[in-house]
Amino acid sequence: MSALRRLAAAGAGLGLALGLGLGLVGCGGDTRAPAARLGLGHLATPQQVAAWNVDVDPRGRGLPAGSGTAVQGAAVYAERCAVCHGANGQGAGIFPQLIGRDPRSGFPFGRDPRLPRTIGNYWPYATTLYDYIHRAMPFTAPGSLTPEQTYGVVAYLLARNEIIPDTAVMDARTLPAIRMPARDRFVRDDRRGGREFR
Repeated sequence: MSALRRLAAAGAGLGLALGLGLGLVGCGGDTRAPAARLGLGHLATPQQVAAWNVDVDPRGRGLPAGSGTAVQGAAVYAERCAVCHGANGQGAGIFPQLIGRDPRSGFPFGRDPRLPRTIGNYWPYATTLYDYIHRAMPFTAPGSLTPEQTYGVVAYLLARNEIIPDTAVMDARTLPAIRMPARDRFVRDDRRGGREFR
């Protein structure tokens, strides 16, 4: 056997032994969770979980205390929302139109994708409108609106879409009672998981 082949064989044997040794150390070594083993992160405290648990479901579970009116919301909208969505909710560029009820009958969005989907003609629940605005808006500072500001903006948008009177007060009690025009156009997902998911 040439010297070169002996050297290659020795190197391969050393590499295999080293790999097996490291593998055994890794398998029988530190059994702590990866975060502890690597010195990363910590368990979230109940206060931290509560601070992030701000979602609101269609029934209104999760709505905070506070209230707002369309008049209050108009001022917040003008200051924080109009720059993207337009002074009249008409949308601008990539930012969608928010105000508009047409078409008022039928639900032709599947046949004509050019139709604008607005709060007034497409959004199924007023409570999830609150949820989206509170967590994701304004675009430049998501989650920065107080519950009162969010209730006000929601009241303003619902009033401009002719869903509520502009004198209505929106809060955790009144918002879930709002029946959106497109509510019955969506099918509730009642799947439970398991084999029916592929």
